[in-house]
Amino acid sequence: MAIGFLTMQARTAHDAVPLRNVLVTVLDDEQNPVYEMRTDENGETGSVPLETVDKRFSLNQDFLGTPFVSYNVQAQADGFNSVYVSNIPVYDGESAVLPLTLTPMQEQQGREVQTQIQVGAPAVSMTGERRQEGTAQGETSYVLRQVVIPNPITVHLGTPASSASNVQVTFSDYVKNVASSEIYPTWPEAALRANIYAIITFALNRVYTEWYRSKAYNFDITNSTAYDQAFVYGRPIYDSISRIVDQIFNEYVRRKGQNAPYFTSFCNGTTATCQGLSQWGTVTLANQGKTPLSILRAYYPNDIEIVETNIMTNMLSSYPGTPLRTGSRGLDVQTIQTYLNRIRRNYPAIPTITDEPGFFGESTRAAVTRFQSIFNLASDGIVGKSTWYKISMLYTAVTRLAELDSEGNTLGIGTVPPSSVLRQGSAGQDVITLQYLLDVISEYYPGIPAPVQDGIFGSGTKQAVVAFQQRMGLVPDGIVGRDTWNALYETWRGINQNVPHPGPSPSPSPSPNPENVINYTVRSGDTLWLLANRYGTTVDAIKRLNGLTSDNLSIGQVLQIPVSQTQQYITYTVRPGDTLWLLANRYGTTVDAIKRLNGLRSDNLSIGQVLRIPV
Repeated sequence: MAIGFLTMQARTAHDAVPLRNVLVTVLDDEQNPVYEMRTDENGETGSVPLETVDKRFSLNQDFLGTPFVSYNVQAQADGFNSVYVSNIPVYDGESAVLPLTLTPMQEQQGREVQTQIQVGAPAVSMTGERRQEGTAQGETSYVLRQVVIPNPITVHLGTPASSASNVQVTFSDYVKNVASSEIYPTWPEAALRANIYAIITFALNRVYTEWYRSKAYNFDITNSTAYDQAFVYGRPIYDSISRIVDQIFNEYVRRKGQNAPYFTSFCNGTTATCQGLSQWGTVTLANQGKTPLSILRAYYPNDIEIVETNIMTNMLSSYPGTPLRTGSRGLDVQTIQTYLNRIRRNYPAIPTITDEPGFFGESTRAAVTRFQSIFNLASDGIVGKSTWYKISMLYTAVTRLAELDSEGNTLGIGTVPPSSVLRQGSAGQDVITLQYLLDVISEYYPGIPAPVQDGIFGSGTKQAVVAFQQRMGLVPDGIVGRDTWNALYETWRGINQNVPHPGPSPSPSPSPNPENVINYTVRSGDTLWLLANRYGTTVDAIKRLNGLTSDNLSIGQVLQIPVSQTQQYITYTVRPGDTLWLLANRYGTTVDAIKRLNGLRSDNLSIGQVLRIPV
């Protein structure tokens, strides 16, 4: 019997929070338990081997049976609603990662609610016609001036006019999901690449032409194979597909002399035929030794070419264009070090970076390698395009959560919901409270969009309210009355009670030398952890410099503390409600560090005051 492999990852808040000790059960198609295990500190199980059928059946377009064996997975954790994923295809020799997005239970929720996801066979096995419509050439109807990678992309989980919910995912995750939902991962690499190029380009064409948004829809693309391409939220992603997407997710097909992504329609080419690419035909051509581009030119015009775009929405910094590796120096290295040390607060398995800021040394390589392993990237210790963007996206996710926590303290949400009734057109402090609650909830509940916190109840806020009401089984009228207020607060309090909060982690420290070492006399209450956080170093660095074999300190003891000569910081203008404590928590630093960097002698702040915040 052939063997495939499946790894489960239980996380929440766009991967920002790993969920450890989640009970995961793998069941066969008759509901018999095959494996039972718990997730580790990264929210991950080990890879489990599962029996399946020989891969040759998934390579034969004339085979009428099922070229895989299906399994089911159930995930349960205290304080969270359970997840049940059924009909997961396992292929011979293929490894897959199943993301398990668990949602926190409400404060007074009596028992868990189970989220059910059905995966099923890929779309290449479907027998129905695909009625994909679009503009394949000419740019007069296009709306956007540039080809942009949308992060996130908004996917409608149904036909365009249906009342189905929307979900937002990163573009690369969307492409991985579609490819895993459309074709067999066992196909030759050239066939996989050709299909993935078609999938990427099809989606970018929808975004570039604003195909749905120009029709007043609030999404970029659907998951209906009758109109667009298959997408199953919460399905497993196959490693053979994931690896290719990480390399080419920002590359697309266009005709020479044009900017627009070509409308790369496709069908399976057996039970359904079309004007575009034949999915099974790509396998035949790949077996003939054809390259991905030559395969694409067999179905689309001969003057097509593959180009890339580096314009991505919601990215803090763009990929520098050159991989970062051991020996690299500069601001880009320092940026990655800063990001990884902040991500480490949520993923403590990532080792501390102790290299000099801006120098890619051994500890930076070790941190990069561990990050790559946790997030299913090639574990080579090199920050290429895919690793750069994954680190950037995770940093955005973890810092956004920290900022939302700080905003909650500043806003003074309280425990009693407002008594006001809000609807589109309302404005004021209660609307800000509403928008904040929806922002927090949107991090944990897929399908609920995050509105802008501007105190104005506009169309975006109404969409978020309606999505929340649908999710909670309330009347989806977009009006926030007593029942909706109560549900919002119950959900928000449940998040605060059940979601684990990351603890502090040390910041990067330089290798000590006479110019960046200070002498410190231990006082009452000092610990190595407090000193490491105060001076932007690590416990291990202090112990190593002083020859310490334990964490115990004595009052009056003189320590050498390594400190950074070139500390990285951002500038921040003080707003109403800001305190040093709130700013320290928001940006993952300490009150003492902010005061020291700005020469402050008290904790008092003035509105409009410009501060330097160490990051």
